[in-house]
Amino acid sequence: MGLVLVAFLAGSLGYLAGGGGRVAAPGAPLGLGGAPPSFAEVVERVNPAVVHVDVIEDARDNPHEGILDAPALDLPRRGEGSGFVIDPDGYILTNHHLVPGPGRVRVRFADKRELPARRVGSDPNTDLALLKVEARSLPIVRLGDSDRLRIGDWVCAIGNPLEFDHTVTVGVVSSKGRKIFNQSFDAYIQTDAAINPGNSGGPLVNVEGEAVGVSAAVSSEAEGIGFAVPVNVARSVLVQLREQGRVRRGYLGIQLHELDPDLARIVGTADTRGALLVDVFEGEPAAVAGLRRWDVVTTVGGAPIENGDALVRTISALRPGSEVKLGVVRDGRALTVSARLGERSPDDEAPEPGPSPAAAAPSKKGDALGLSVATLAAATRAELRVPRERVGVVIRDVLGADPGTDILEEGDLVVEVNRTPTPDLATYRKVLGAIAPGEAAWLYVYRPRQQTGFLTKIEVEKRP
Repeated sequence: MGLVLVAFLAGSLGYLAGGGGRVAAPGAPLGLGGAPPSFAEVVERVNPAVVHVDVIEDARDNPHEGILDAPALDLPRRGEGSGFVIDPDGYILTNHHLVPGPGRVRVRFADKRELPARRVGSDPNTDLALLKVEARSLPIVRLGDSDRLRIGDWVCAIGNPLEFDHTVTVGVVSSKGRKIFNQSFDAYIQTDAAINPGNSGGPLVNVEGEAVGVSAAVSSEAEGIGFAVPVNVARSVLVQLREQGRVRRGYLGIQLHELDPDLARIVGTADTRGALLVDVFEGEPAAVAGLRRWDVVTTVGGAPIENGDALVRTISALRPGSEVKLGVVRDGRALTVSARLGERSPDDEAPEPGPSPAAAAPSKKGDALGLSVATLAAATRAELRVPRERVGVVIRDVLGADPGTDILEEGDLVVEVNRTPTPDLATYRKVLGAIAPGEAAWLYVYRPRQQTGFLTKIEVEKRP
């Protein structure tokens, strides 16, 4: 699905982000099934606190740079979107992608007043930003509880799409917890209330007139699919944005994979709840604390952890330097590990596995996993700067078409198969020989070009 952010960027750059859709007709008339007969009263209360946000930034990237005698580029970048007042002293919530850097920001209220605004802080990971205008006793939008939203609840979006100020659209909550940009932090509310360029930063409001989301993105390939940042995510970062202009997050230095019954059996637990560690980065807090690959984190400070997303959010909500007690299952045994958290930086997101250059000419025959592998030459190891602990056989070609092979690329290192290290060809072949046809083989793979590791599952169906 193509997804775009919904700030309306105009001027010399034209539409840099767009998309849209029309609100789908409700399945039942408003007023039936407990729905309100009208959102009119809600809109009357909320509209005065919704603002039009206008941003002008000096252009910093010249597409003609490096061309002889090319003119300098000094045209401004103009962005338009929405925001809403959350504090009567002039604090306004909007999207980070609308105000990503320094620039001139003005806001226009429903009564046509215009005021200059300054960016107090922003957080790219949650796509939220906080603005401030010098005013007092402003009308506000109360923040609701997005965790209480149910799929099918009525909501309305208020904003300034395509320069049509204070447009109201109505729909339902289509889904919750959607991941569209950031795998670690995204938990978007999906709605069929029409969201268009210019809605960015406007409130998604429930039937009580409370903001439950911040409009942020829309599908470019379908109608009636829009997304909003849950307001409870905003609650978790607003204090830090207001006090220090950015969000400081706790960090362990790990990479995670979701548990399924097959994988749970391999790591020695019957429970699929918890966060499975597939990588522990050397020198980072988790490694210093003694955590290992294949550990399953089940609690943080005594609170249960359902999955990897829950672990990331729980740790990220803690201050760097905090000491935490982690409940861990290791090879079927429960233990407690203490870790002192580091600080997550914007570059700490592990890259998704992608294409790698070929390491060698392809062979004509694959093994039981549909792979052709070889010993990694010492010169290649040195050239790619493969860490000393990443020892395995290198994939020369992917010849199989089974699920799980599609993520593999030439040049990847197979470091472990079903938790057994495969440092050389003899060991790798021995491990494969012990897997019965129809059984699952879990491969821990290291990708040198991206310096990242990941798990993939391949079913052994035949012998070469």
